[in-house]
Amino acid sequence: MISSIALLVRDYDEAIAFFTQSLRFVLLEDTPLGGEKRWVRVAPAGGGAALLLARAVGPQQEHAIGDQSGGRVFLFLESADFWGDYAHMRAHGVRFVEAPRRERYGWVVVFLDLYGNRWDLLAGEKSEE
Repeated sequence: MISSIALLVRDYDEAIAFFTQSLRFVLLEDTPLGGEKRWVRVAPAGGGAALLLARAVGPQQEHAIGDQSGGRVFLFLESADFWGDYAHMRAHGVRFVEAPRRERYGWVVVFLDLYGNRWDLLAGEKSEE
């Protein structure tokens, strides 16, 4: 089981605000580690793997912010209320790169996180138009 995935961020507080407000994630932990380092974990409210928000250090990590997958969809967020989550995210400034579309496996729409990483918002089994 994958418990956490590290996601490079520019700033802890702006990343926490984006994930907890725009995506309605839960802040699981925010522990100071000394200096400017913190152990920050957020996760979808319905469960699933947590994101470890890792503040980038140095030019190599800073360059990778927002491009952790080379421009491909990086993470997949499944929703039990696709249209409600889509509306909430739009109202909170989340950038979508396309209109929602129906695929054989359900509804999907690609969005960008705070830094430009590509995500899929996917319909849960019971989501309907």
